[in-house]
Amino acid sequence: MANVSHPRGDITSHPDAPEMQARYARMLGGRDVALVDGPVFLLGLYCAVSPWILHFTTSQPPLVAHNLIVGIALGLLALGFTRAPERMYGLSWAMCAIGVWMIISPWIVGSNPDAGVIWNNVVIGALAVILGMVCAGTAARSAPHRH
Repeated sequence: MANVSHPRGDITSHPDAPEMQARYARMLGGRDVALVDGPVFLLGLYCAVSPWILHFTTSQPPLVAHNLIVGIALGLLALGFTRAPERMYGLSWAMCAIGVWMIISPWIVGSNPDAGVIWNNVVIGALAVILGMVCAGTAARSAPHRH
């Protein structure tokens, strides 16, 4: 019969322990802004469907396709942040750029946009810039510092 009462030493003496600790730290390293992933996804979803919510599908056809594409792009960024945060948070600045583009797009893509369309895109853009800056700031704080 096996002696099960014999103490087994702790895992720190295992030869692979440092590698396992480093891998675990890498996996959790980018999750500092996990609470931002959801709002970014919801912002992208709203951006994609906003032409139908605000009923500007007939008055601004170019902005309909534009908001749909930008909303899908924001949603994909959010999914990327969730799936591979350590690789994707470098794209936080791209989200800021998308936000700035959303703010100016009613005048560039649209034709004579009304106040509702302008406010919709400005609010979406401002939120994208803010969330992008939060992601970028957190990524900069959690990035390993190399000397």
